[in-house]
Amino acid sequence: MFATGDSIVAVATPPGRGGIGIVRISGPSSLEIAQAVLEHPRRLRARYATYTRVRQADRERPSRPGRAIDEVIATYFPAPHSYTGEHVVEISAHGSPVVLQAIVSVAMAAGARLAEPGEFTLRAFLSGKRDLIQAEAVADLIAAVTPLQARVAFDQLEGTLTERIREIDGQLFDLIARLEASLDFPDEGYHFIEPQETARQTTCLVEQLDRLLAGARRGRLIREGATVVVAGRPNVGKSSLFNALVGADRAIVTDIAGTTRDLVSEHVDLDGLAVTMVDTAGWREAADVVEREGVRRAARARAAADLLMVVLDRSEPMTVEDGQLLADTAAARRLVVLNKADLPASHSCSGAAVCVSARTGEGIDELRRAIARELTGSDAWRDTAAISNTRHIALLEQARDSLSAAARAAAENRAPEEFVLADLQAARVHFDEVVGARTTEDVLQHIFERFCVGK
Repeated sequence: MFATGDSIVAVATPPGRGGIGIVRISGPSSLEIAQAVLEHPRRLRARYATYTRVRQADRERPSRPGRAIDEVIATYFPAPHSYTGEHVVEISAHGSPVVLQAIVSVAMAAGARLAEPGEFTLRAFLSGKRDLIQAEAVADLIAAVTPLQARVAFDQLEGTLTERIREIDGQLFDLIARLEASLDFPDEGYHFIEPQETARQTTCLVEQLDRLLAGARRGRLIREGATVVVAGRPNVGKSSLFNALVGADRAIVTDIAGTTRDLVSEHVDLDGLAVTMVDTAGWREAADVVEREGVRRAARARAAADLLMVVLDRSEPMTVEDGQLLADTAAARRLVVLNKADLPASHSCSGAAVCVSARTGEGIDELRRAIARELTGSDAWRDTAAISNTRHIALLEQARDSLSAAARAAAENRAPEEFVLADLQAARVHFDEVVGARTTEDVLQHIFERFCVGK
């Protein structure tokens, strides 16, 4: 996976047909490979778009030019001024999958190897063009389905998170250097930092990490999305409310109780959050085997949900089923919704519930905001989160634990400086793992295998 001595090739644009498709060649022999397949007789000029053709080799008569495959624009990016940091040639052709695969084939015949998933970005990381946070942000930016996801990923690609970690790590490095200096000259009596000052500075680093991690839940939800399950007894308007939130008639709506037998799901952009809405069978004693299976599936969906949206009928008195559903979901993260606000009310809308009308649309915008607020735990969830990746969060939490242990030991003056220093150095190791300064091949393979081929 990590051999960089060969040259690689792949289609760098998404699968399917389009006006333009790009084939990227990267590696030490990329220019020679490109020259072998292009009709252009002279060496490609650096960073200059050259109009030419790609030709297929004539295997029977190698001395003769082969059949032309397509008219293309070829651009050569010499190292290190390219995406991967290597010599790169990008061939822009017509966006037919057949044409693009033919160009890849002739490039492979000329000496290139087909790129693995994410190998171009991996080479950018190995050549120092990107740190690991930025490399992962590339995949997140490609996978973004909401503008907020794209904004968070682009901020990390620009190095926002990297810079914040470097600031904390720089302060930690200075503290470690002073402690090591004290240990290097024990006989001379030099003491470059007192235990209480070590504790104070380490506590300050912990506080900086706490501020960075404060938005971790919000960032993870923005990056990974959330699942919201709609629950309630039959005929309270669950499916109508589901359709209103997703903006389409996805769930069947009738006056007959028990219409919804299976789970119905739809992806929706909820003001920047990627949310999977799930409509479920009504909460009641099932009348037949099919409905019983639907009720069982609804129970499993409720158990796996990030948020339960418990729907009650505001126009009717509370029923036994309503009370049991509220009792059974009391410990879960939930939002109580009183539907049918357009009808005369049988009970008032408390501050803990949201009143809506799925038929008229009254309160739907407020419901969207309430869902986002319950998921993120904040009214400021639209702010860009500095951290969103689970791997980053776990490593920074481990770094925080190491710093906290060092701060406690230094404050109580109960451990030798060597032990405090070991905790501080452990924190630095975790910082290095976040940005990729220390990373095993298994971790890199796990990260880059989720990339698409060509990126």
